[in-house]
Amino acid sequence: MSEENKEKIVSEDEEIREEEMAEKEKPEEGTEAEQDPQVTAEEKMADEKKEEKEKSKLFRNTRAEKAEKELKAKEEQLAVLNDRLQRQMAEFDNFRKRTEKEKAAQFDMGARDVILKILPIVDSFERGLEGLSEEQKADPFAAGMDKVYRQLLKQLDEMKVEPIEALGKTFDANLHYAVMHEEVEGEAENVVTAVLQKGYTYKGTVIRYSMVKVAN
Repeated sequence: MSEENKEKIVSEDEEIREEEMAEKEKPEEGTEAEQDPQVTAEEKMADEKKEEKEKSKLFRNTRAEKAEKELKAKEEQLAVLNDRLQRQMAEFDNFRKRTEKEKAAQFDMGARDVILKILPIVDSFERGLEGLSEEQKADPFAAGMDKVYRQLLKQLDEMKVEPIEALGKTFDANLHYAVMHEEVEGEAENVVTAVLQKGYTYKGTVIRYSMVKVAN
């Protein structure tokens, strides 16, 4: 073999080896992105951001659930306090009404005692004025006493003290107190024929019964 042919074969062998080396060094298709450091870093960063986002979402959900539970607990506590307040207000209102009622009852009791002490004075005025003749009634002193008597009756009327009607009425044990019975010709049975002491009511309640005579 000539020198020229040998050199040609050697040259061709070198070219083949260079091509094989180039093929080995060339990255395989589909793995270029995996072998690229920049691409790998970006994917890693994206994964970290995604994981951080999921953690943040989970944290927000946890906080929202906690806040919702706290709000529900506060609402329940508020409902309990509101119910307690309403009960206390109702109790106070009942106490106020009961106190006012007791005060009114005490006032009425005191007023009844005063009225019962005044009624004998009224009786005295009536007996004294009834015993006067028309001439005596014209006397200035008698006229003055009559004026005082009428003023006293007016004050009693304003206090809701009213006389009990008895004469000629059918006897009523709720209003009258029979101290005498008599036979009266032409008079219906159980009718009041005379009033010995006038009775009175205070605010519709009897504070002194009328002492009367009743026909049999």
